[in-house]
Amino acid sequence: AQRMEENYPDRFSFHPTKWGKFPDGTDSIEIGGFTPHNLLSGEHVLFLASFHNNDVTLSQFQVMICLLQSFVESLTVVLPYYPVGTMERVTKEGTVATAATFAHMFSSLPNSGRPTRLMVYDLHTLQNRFYLHGNAVASLQTAIPLLKQRMKNSNIDCVAFPDDGAAKRFSALFADMDLEIIVCGKTRGEGDTRNVVIQDGNAEGKNVVIVDDLVQTGGTLYESGKVLKDAGALSVNAYVTHAVFPKESWTRFAKGGDRACFDKFWVTNSIPTITNHLPKGGVFEVL
Repeated sequence: AQRMEENYPDRFSFHPTKWGKFPDGTDSIEIGGFTPHNLLSGEHVLFLASFHNNDVTLSQFQVMICLLQSFVESLTVVLPYYPVGTMERVTKEGTVATAATFAHMFSSLPNSGRPTRLMVYDLHTLQNRFYLHGNAVASLQTAIPLLKQRMKNSNIDCVAFPDDGAAKRFSALFADMDLEIIVCGKTRGEGDTRNVVIQDGNAEGKNVVIVDDLVQTGGTLYESGKVLKDAGALSVNAYVTHAVFPKESWTRFAKGGDRACFDKFWVTNSIPTITNHLPKGGVFEVL
């Protein structure tokens, strides 16, 4: 927010919010821009959100409600990583599909006269946008242009996808670049084992980047990287928009880790609570 105000002072005014707690743990929040009078009334408000745990998520919903009740002209919520995007289906009754419940909360926000715009980058399951209704509309963005810009200063001549879903989603975004396209996938091995194989494309002699929307523990990315190296790739790199990395699983990809197979591992800072702690100058590079 500070950088946006510095770069576009004629367009943006940054009003910091004080995110405090009372002794009993409940929220004590003071939104900026209300003293000496309401500076937000009639303005198009941009709210930069980060749902990195349930506590801060509830706090931010409370601020969104308050903003919409403060006579703003419009509210745009920038939520780069939508953390419940992977929890959109139920196979066992009683399981809570949090993608649907989050969408219900967004859709139930007060109306400022127009829907709240929810900007999300590389949403895991695209159909999640249709869970929103009424007072919220999804505005889907992609961070792939950040990777493409970085690739211009590299020797990468091949893009690989860990599965057919990622290929269908992202391959068209690289159509303007002269690149070999590789699609990997899982095949059933002995018993219940699944093996990653190259389903389409040739990795021999190529400098590859594997592209996906997010990484958790990174098992599929690692298996894809191994397969590409075994197929003759000169170098293998990885890119994901969202570095989720629960329980510091990124350490396995760092130098000396048991999954240290990538020359470069590019991520964005869509989850700054994680990427702020990634070691600088090593395999990880934050775009």
